[in-house]
Amino acid sequence: MADHSITPENNGLRLGILTAIVLMAYTGIAALAGFLDQIEAGTLDLVILAVGVVLAIKRFKKSRGNRMSYLQGFGTGIVTAIVASVLLAIFFWLLGGLSKGVMGSVERIQARDLFGADLGILIGGLGIILLGSMTGVIVSLIAMQYYKSPDHQPITSLD
Repeated sequence: MADHSITPENNGLRLGILTAIVLMAYTGIAALAGFLDQIEAGTLDLVILAVGVVLAIKRFKKSRGNRMSYLQGFGTGIVTAIVASVLLAIFFWLLGGLSKGVMGSVERIQARDLFGADLGILIGGLGIILLGSMTGVIVSLIAMQYYKSPDHQPITSLD
């Protein structure tokens, strides 16, 4: 049975907040354990974000009785990624402002910046938003190829 009280926006907001909570917990653990400066630590962030986006699209499709328009599913994935990325960036800024240990991790990341730019807490947070949003768009595009409704399948032949 379709639940039309769930919209792409409120579904994306809800699952974006849940995804952000998981991302914040992981980032907090990474900061406390001292491996926040490892480039591999960011890979798990992207995997967590991708899972959140796919779950949001899956939940939305299920709420619509397994029938949704392509743009509604795509939109819910994008909203999920943006909400999660912005909340993670805010957490990163707060963590960087409160802890010198995180500040040290960010300064160690600067040595790996290919362009030699100063990668401070502000730029790091903005990078989180940009990378998370773009990852969400790409994952949403891919996930919608799997979760799209049968109405959106190509016509095999007109003959």
